[in-house]
Amino acid sequence: MMGFLLISSCSTPNARWSDDSAAILVFSKTAGYRHKSIADGRDAISELGRNTGYTVVLSEDASVFNEDQLAGFAAVVFLNTTGDVLDTTQQEAFENYIRGGGGFVGVHAAADTEYDWVWYGELVGARFDSHPKVQEALLHVATPEHPATRGLPIRWRRTDEWYNFRDIVPGSGVLIEIDETSYSGGTNGEHHPIAWYREYGGGRAFYTAMGHTEESYRDPQFLSHLAGGLGWAVSDENALRAMPASNKFQREILDSNLDEPMELDEIPGEGIIFIERRGSIKFYDLALKQTRLLAELDVFYGNEDGLLGLAVDPDYPDNHWIYLFYTAPLEKSLQRISRFTLENGKLDQESEAILLEIPTDRFCCHSGGGLEFGKHRQLYIGVGDNTNPFESDGFAPTDERPGRAVWDAQRSAANSMDLRGKILRITVEADGSYSIPEGNLFAPGAAQTRAEIYVMGSRNPFRFTIDSGSGDLIWGDVGPDAGRDDPARGPKGMGEFNRATEAGFWGWPYSRGNNQPYADYDFANEQSGEWFNPREPVNDSPNNTGIRQLPPSRASFVWYSYDVQPEFPWLGSGGVNPMVGPVFYRQDFPDSVSTFPEYFEGGVFLYEWMRDRIAVGHFDRTGTKLRRVEPFMPDDEFSHPMDMIFARDGSLYLLEYGQKWNQRNLDARLNRISYVAEGITSVRPEVTGKSGELTDKPEGQRLVEASGCRGCHDIEALVNGPSYKQIAERYSAKDRDYLTNKVIEGGSGVWGERHMPPHPQISPEDMEQIIDWILSLNPANQPREHRQR
Repeated sequence: MMGFLLISSCSTPNARWSDDSAAILVFSKTAGYRHKSIADGRDAISELGRNTGYTVVLSEDASVFNEDQLAGFAAVVFLNTTGDVLDTTQQEAFENYIRGGGGFVGVHAAADTEYDWVWYGELVGARFDSHPKVQEALLHVATPEHPATRGLPIRWRRTDEWYNFRDIVPGSGVLIEIDETSYSGGTNGEHHPIAWYREYGGGRAFYTAMGHTEESYRDPQFLSHLAGGLGWAVSDENALRAMPASNKFQREILDSNLDEPMELDEIPGEGIIFIERRGSIKFYDLALKQTRLLAELDVFYGNEDGLLGLAVDPDYPDNHWIYLFYTAPLEKSLQRISRFTLENGKLDQESEAILLEIPTDRFCCHSGGGLEFGKHRQLYIGVGDNTNPFESDGFAPTDERPGRAVWDAQRSAANSMDLRGKILRITVEADGSYSIPEGNLFAPGAAQTRAEIYVMGSRNPFRFTIDSGSGDLIWGDVGPDAGRDDPARGPKGMGEFNRATEAGFWGWPYSRGNNQPYADYDFANEQSGEWFNPREPVNDSPNNTGIRQLPPSRASFVWYSYDVQPEFPWLGSGGVNPMVGPVFYRQDFPDSVSTFPEYFEGGVFLYEWMRDRIAVGHFDRTGTKLRRVEPFMPDDEFSHPMDMIFARDGSLYLLEYGQKWNQRNLDARLNRISYVAEGITSVRPEVTGKSGELTDKPEGQRLVEASGCRGCHDIEALVNGPSYKQIAERYSAKDRDYLTNKVIEGGSGVWGERHMPPHPQISPEDMEQIIDWILSLNPANQPREHRQR
């Protein structure tokens, strides 16, 4: 599993820094006494940055204090600055930076700086007055729950230079006090503050009087104190806490050999309920440690349809209701969202209350199927655009020719009268009906609109979550298949991670990613017309039954394709199938004594179904950009992670679909992942269904197994595409160049309608070795001396 990349560097500022790389400015200019420990402090903070994905910028050049450059920093550290270090223009820029929500960290002599600047005195919280000699003293942690003091001893002995202060600003939150009876030379009395924090002028300020000595910056407890204060100042209390190592997590395989598991939820106090696409509803009993079948729901199974979505009612202990998203087994094609009663381990199918039915076209794909509850009984429903993408060359399917409606996503995703290609939001009522909550995209009764729509303009919003802290909706949207940009058609295929703080339109099929537009393509004449305008999208398709003028398109916070995306290098390369898991808050698990640690606070689990990777991302102050992303359990292998939740016991429960499509897989599993603070020293449990690595594999086979191709192909079996042996039977060595180009470019038609995505991330040289290995599976293609006799 390829590791996610961290961005961390030290340099001099010469350009605007972006929150994408989460920069911190360490400023250590001196106009008075210069501390020998400055170099040690710079090294220590740089190391914190390298360990946690922050770009640390070191500077003693005050010209960086201008509004353009300061805007890119999450926090500014005054590291043992002294005297007057900024002119009046630079001071004004810094004041504006703090007013805009910037963070400030003052270390030791930062209180011995800018005596004539009244505003700065208020920011730093006190002025240096005097100090005795360096000596040991006893500190008392006054606020142990703050990130700058969490984990420190309540009574802490250490050696440093202990400042006396004047002009102490009232109202600061005191973190640590020094006991003046434990050393000589203190002048501030019984309550002598040494470290504090405060909200000031729109931003956050943290100050510690420690950090005079060079040894301080090699002291783990002081560095923990500094890192916690810096994290608090940038509004991310865990900003400089590293992702716990993989051996801190215990992974248990609770069940395996599942048949296309789709979604899971928790029956409070009892266990985990999950569904399989062919209609099975199953329950893992936490007390008995076993799975049992609750019911078989009659569904239409085909294309991407079946039993797709599951949610447990927020008041389940009182009402015993669950909700299912499934394809009705009728001649008429439609998706159904229904409520059922589940009691005493039995699903009462006669209790079905149909909340909503969504007519569909049973010709293709993109069914969606996610269900999630937010606050106030608001149920979110993810529905795909139900549009055939295979005759659009991987670009926008906007075919307006007569009889071609199922090839036109304007009839669904961009149609305000259609519920497909959307994330819907309704409030479930006790009688099995629903109402429309305030804040949806269209008001009830508005002409040519459906009031259930919250997010519009999605292709296949398959997995999403509701941030329980902010109430925001965060989702992954599976993108189209073009392998490269086309100057006449539009951008290459991109998956998206999106976040909605309010209702809106997210562009499909007129734009993708960060509002990159498609051309209005004439499918009859195979000619490109004008570019769609993301700021003023217009749906003039004859298949549109809704409003013509659509809301402005919103941009994604992450967009990426098959190759490495420069803006988001942590994603690496490979297939594209983004999904979103839960956002973690410890307060959601008050009864758990072993839930995940503070590092995860506010972090969203992002995962890639095709690349078999899971990561945790933390947003910046605005909530619109990911400031930091790190891999989760990178030493483990996951087999197409399908859905995940945190249960009330504080553990993460994960469904894996398995590598082969449309069938039961040994590596389709229900997992429990628990945090173990002391770490795991024993051998990690065997992962059912995975074979061990062989050292004598041909290079082509090794490249295949590392590429993600196993999600679509198998040596023997028909999966999403032909088996490798079928390919070897059809082609020979003379087709080597054709196959190399075909796999890199992608396409469809040879093995039916299903599209093979492009693989531009694989070099032609590696692809040739892959093709050679595949062809070698047919003995007739092997050199004569290698054939079996």
